[in-house]
Amino acid sequence: MKFILGIGNPGAQYRHTRHNLGWEVLDLLAKRHGLEVSRKRWNAEIGEWRHASGPVLLIRPLSYVNLSGEVAQAACAFHKVPPADLLVVTDDIHLPTGSLRLRPDGSAGGHNGLKNIEQHLGQGYHRLRLGCGPIPPGTEQIGFVLGGFPPEEVPVAQAMVARAAEACEAWLIGGAAVACRYNGPGTKPVPAKPVPAKPTAINPAPGPVAPPVPNPEG
Repeated sequence: MKFILGIGNPGAQYRHTRHNLGWEVLDLLAKRHGLEVSRKRWNAEIGEWRHASGPVLLIRPLSYVNLSGEVAQAACAFHKVPPADLLVVTDDIHLPTGSLRLRPDGSAGGHNGLKNIEQHLGQGYHRLRLGCGPIPPGTEQIGFVLGGFPPEEVPVAQAMVARAAEACEAWLIGGAAVACRYNGPGTKPVPAKPVPAKPTAINPAPGPVAPPVPNPEG
């Protein structure tokens, strides 16, 4: 069994924000393959996927970003799945918008959600980072990651989410060695602007969400 866990914050107000890119990828995978990611377990919504490579669980934590590790540890412990069979999909402000980076291990790189997973499982899990940076000068990080993409960046973000979903499927079949071919920019990134943007839909069919929770900064 393998797990794909998308990092994000529950609550309708956080849909389509930079910090919820992991959820956007899970939503697109579910839409493409007719999956329901709604069954509640481990303070998460999960969906079962009968993939050609074997059984897969899609996991959408309902904890906020910086408690993602509690969900990951509970799922791995219940199914006796090693961290090497877990792929975490997350946003990354250190990568330009539109760029992907998949690695089989490594540090958290300053991301609080990955830090929490590392605290619970170590560094030996796979991670797929979706670029949503850089942060414009004079912009606070919290407001930036909890904001949406401006209209001129939405097509780049949509293409990135689609490529990330393909990378997840490649990972299921061939592991990181195969999925790494999706690394890098798919299209020329659009420079970020220091103007707050109302979250704009990236995936036209988002999955169900939980009631809002406090402290979503991750």
